Amino acid sequence: MASTNQLCLVLVIFLSVFSLSSLLKSAIIPKANVSLSIPSSQLVENLCNGKAIQNRRFCLKALSTPEVIAVIDTTELGTLIMKLGAANAKATLNVYKGIIKKLGSPQALKALNCCVEAYKYAILSFEMVSSKFVEDPQTANYDVAVIGPEISNCEKELINAKVQAPRLLAGNRFMKYYVSMGYEITSTLELENPNEY
Repeated sequence: MASTNQLCLVLVIFLSVFSLSSLLKSAIIPKANVSLSIPSSQLVENLCNGKAIQNRRFCLKALSTPEVIAVIDTTELGTLIMKLGAANAKATLNVYKGIIKKLGSPQALKALNCCVEAYKYAILSFEMVSSKFVEDPQTANYDVAVIGPEISNCEKELINAKVQAPRLLAGNRFMKYYVSMGYEITSTLELENPNEY
């Protein structure tokens, strides 16, 4: 089991990644109990009220930045969501990699490596989806949807290996929220342009 100092170090590194990066290069971890300082656009409101959204408060908070509020269409909002999802995946992947360096248990190592692969996949998928929005929202929708099972498998591996890491489980939960936002925005794009695809 990791010492308190090691856990504190991981937490400090994790928080540093979030606070030192710009919007599109960092993960956003909204605090659900904090009220929004910037009113959301109607586009964001509609998205965050969508059926696929797993956590409306997270969605509203993650999309409450001036850059997101300024978007004028669904495609632009979708591109920003994919960039945020990829940034969150990259930040969480770095935390996993940092913890791997400190753990010695083979079972824990196997679980963490499974998660590293899931997050590499998530990063590639989010980045790929950004380029598919205009061409093929149906494929983009599928590409986002398949990230969810990868993250669920990661969670199962962590639980089975008895890895006690609430921060990693939180990162997985946030990733699922970004996946639901990505799925919702790609579904919206399909509905907006049904005859084009």
